[in-house]
Amino acid sequence: MASTALFWILAIAAVVSGFAVFRLGSMARVTFALLGSFLAVAGLVLLLGLGYLGVLIALMMVIEMVIMAVFMIMYMMNPAGLMPMAMYHNKAGSMAIAIATFVALAAGILLVDWPARRGSPAPDLTFALGEALMGGQMLTMMTLGVALFATIVTSVVLATNRGRYDRFGDDLRTRPADDPAAGRAGR
Repeated sequence: MASTALFWILAIAAVVSGFAVFRLGSMARVTFALLGSFLAVAGLVLLLGLGYLGVLIALMMVIEMVIMAVFMIMYMMNPAGLMPMAMYHNKAGSMAIAIATFVALAAGILLVDWPARRGSPAPDLTFALGEALMGGQMLTMMTLGVALFATIVTSVVLATNRGRYDRFGDDLRTRPADDPAAGRAGR
């Protein structure tokens, strides 16, 4: 009974948060609505007993959406991505496609006979899943992850035209702080 109630709560939360992506008026709010939808889906996957995949979805989506929000705040021309905007260009068309896709997927879930399980699960499900997803490329993907992280850090460092010593001088004692960007920060 509790798992059924939790399923419906998470399912409704995923759909409502996904719908909010098209209704909210700023990139920052949309990012967190999308994160909410993905976290509800991760909860559904956990509810199905797929712990590794559920945690993986949650971790990936949290990291991805937070990085996206940080980059929006850094690079968007409006403050923190909070200015009003539309997340779609063809309002009627995008809504029709979204509703048709939802109806088709829901009909498939409810009308198709699910197959019976054949065979037995692998002794180590996490290893079997990793092997099925990555094959022999796990080391490549781990290296790629570190390279992508280094690229993100490098782009942030190169994008800023001032460092930590610009406002206070080399000994960090200049008072009041000298603000080379003329934004009056630190006064």
